[in-house]
Amino acid sequence: MSRAFCIPGILFLVCALVLNFLVSISLPYLPALDIARTRFEPDVRQANTQGVTQVRFGIWAPCYYDRNEDRTCSKTKLAYNLEIDNANQTKTAKISASWTRGLAAHPLATAVNFVALLLAFSSHVTVMLVASLVSFLAALVTLVAFAIDIALFARVRHEMNGLGITAKTSTAPAFWMTLVAFVLLLFAGCTVCFGRRKSRLAGATTTTPATPKPSKPGFASRFRRNEKSV
Repeated sequence: MSRAFCIPGILFLVCALVLNFLVSISLPYLPALDIARTRFEPDVRQANTQGVTQVRFGIWAPCYYDRNEDRTCSKTKLAYNLEIDNANQTKTAKISASWTRGLAAHPLATAVNFVALLLAFSSHVTVMLVASLVSFLAALVTLVAFAIDIALFARVRHEMNGLGITAKTSTAPAFWMTLVAFVLLLFAGCTVCFGRRKSRLAGATTTTPATPKPSKPGFASRFRRNEKSV
């Protein structure tokens, strides 16, 4: 029964792992999974490219889209920079590496999530406790990654609004997938923890009761024996 109680926790860990893994890949490998994106009206410029209508921010690189929805991504690396001008090149929006370096927390959350999933398959009571603690640790790292995403989104919106043109910055799918993964990891940690407690209670009720010791005969029993002998 206790093992069946832990199955939902394992399912929560699997779902959270899939979400964290997809977010960790992100741009430029998965174009639809970005942290934040900004649409421009009219076009803006980036480096020697003109006519950029949208820019998306991933874990490893930013990508730019033109009027034909053709995508151009920067070189893939951790802690990338972004600099973009308006059409008249009078104002510039800059996102430094200090705002994107913390995105490495997403792969770290995925790794901790994977360890928690492996531990959750064990039926040993102590390992189940460790799995619960690691699940909460994965939730904490995912929460840190989500906080970094919020900071990046706020910075991007502030910089893009300073270009003096219509710039609509919004959160992207990877942003919300991180939040869902955090909630699932919390559920997983609680479920595995309750499963461990249920396992301990089941073990306590199935122990063999101690055999009662025979009571010593009382003082009055001696006189009864004497009466029978007479």
